[in-house]
Amino acid sequence: MNILIAEPMAPAGIDLFRSRSGWNVIVSNPKEYALHLADADALVVRSAVQVTAKVLAKAPKLRVIGRAGVGVDNVDLPAATAAGVLVMNTPGGNAVSVAEHTLALMLAMARHISPANESTRKGKWEKKKFLGSELRGKTLGVVGLGSIGRETVKRARAFDMRIIASDPYVTSQTARDLNVELVPISTLFAQSDYITLHVSLTPETNGLLSRDAFAAMKQGVRIVNCARGELIDNEALGEALASGKCAGAALDVFETEPPSPDFPLFAAPLLLATPHIAGATEEAQEIVGVRIAEQIVEYLESGVAINAVNMPALSPEQYRSIGPYISLAEKLGNFAAYLAKGNPKTVRLHYFGNIAASNTNLLRNSGIAGVLNRSLSYKANLVNAMQIAEQRGWDVAEVHEKRTGPMDSIRIELETDAGTTTVEGAVLLGKSRLVQVDGIYCEAHLSGHLIFMKNQDVPGVIGYVGSVLGKNRINIANFSLGRGDVRPSPGEPFEAIAVVSTDDAVPEAVLAQLRENPAVKLARAVEFSA
Repeated sequence: MNILIAEPMAPAGIDLFRSRSGWNVIVSNPKEYALHLADADALVVRSAVQVTAKVLAKAPKLRVIGRAGVGVDNVDLPAATAAGVLVMNTPGGNAVSVAEHTLALMLAMARHISPANESTRKGKWEKKKFLGSELRGKTLGVVGLGSIGRETVKRARAFDMRIIASDPYVTSQTARDLNVELVPISTLFAQSDYITLHVSLTPETNGLLSRDAFAAMKQGVRIVNCARGELIDNEALGEALASGKCAGAALDVFETEPPSPDFPLFAAPLLLATPHIAGATEEAQEIVGVRIAEQIVEYLESGVAINAVNMPALSPEQYRSIGPYISLAEKLGNFAAYLAKGNPKTVRLHYFGNIAASNTNLLRNSGIAGVLNRSLSYKANLVNAMQIAEQRGWDVAEVHEKRTGPMDSIRIELETDAGTTTVEGAVLLGKSRLVQVDGIYCEAHLSGHLIFMKNQDVPGVIGYVGSVLGKNRINIANFSLGRGDVRPSPGEPFEAIAVVSTDDAVPEAVLAQLRENPAVKLARAVEFSA
């Protein structure tokens, strides 16, 4: 077995590989590793090496790529999957390091560490100027209860802080286990003295801290961002710092890295900035090095894939029979996650027709991955979806019904603490098609940019939708309609749904215009990657 290490790795991880009988460990570097690709069974990288289709073509024996870290942007996942190469990473390996940095930034703001250090080194002694405040008794709002958010909660508790959190993909039970009060994001903004961000970048979280968000916050709030720079509207933050609404902000991440020296926020005296070092500790590098080595050993020796980020290779026969339904299940799960409100509790998958008689584990995992991928910073897939769902306290159920009919189909019910969303789909002409939502028939292609609407079936709604989209220069590619069979109550209009396919993504401002029509009860954008 040939293990090719293409970038610096913790010695303990290298020693773990060398401890395996008959394994050959090649310690190389980003400039020379390609010389050894032809015989490599496993490739270990960090972030410098770009594993492209050309690289994979030089490694015909390669079985697994291990990324000693979280992000896998430097690995061509489709190319790896096509080559039958499993890709795995080490999520959570730096969670403690990032959590500790978060608390360090909070303390630095509370006690004015940076300006006090600069003042003292200049020969000043400004004790009154740098009067600080305690963390004790303050309310910390944690946005995102993933591995880093949870570690932050544990450490903040030692400072006697009141901790509240907002995470639409965490169950109430998980929050209770952490002894954290789970609240809507609006409540978190209104009550927090400190707000720390630990969420991935999604359409909903992009610009999460906007002008409206800062307006809803307490006077003197302090902000910490060790997640993604795009989560904060920089202009809004600058205005909040200048007005005193925000008493301080600590940023370890930026939308453009490294930021330009003339980055406007650098002129704000209340800003504390570090160069994306929250996860950069000796301990974190040791942990991810050892973990990736353990995972690769487990996979090569027993076939158990831990923290896989792509779909394991299927035989041609398996893919021909079940592959289209794997894609369908993922898209249905993703569609349901876009539509649902509240914190998920249960995912139920119903299989109808011939597929109900097959082994549906891959379908189940694919559907769950579709739901999960609305909120994860790393990719849920066929291998890790169940593990992640269990970590979040979700219940997963399957129902098999070999009914006779014109087609096989999959139905997904996503139950949250706010209700249940039901979607069903089928594979028609090799394409994933939606066939019903919440019991109302409506056929649409699950791809591209979609708007999902619920409305009263009254005259003028379709024309209104066309008018709003036309006014905003958004072209309609397809318009699918469905209507319920029973009136909600005697004399009331039927409930209708619509799935509108557009050539471009639909901004929230346009959706808000659609919702201005009193007959429109729900208008939500749904996005599918190519």
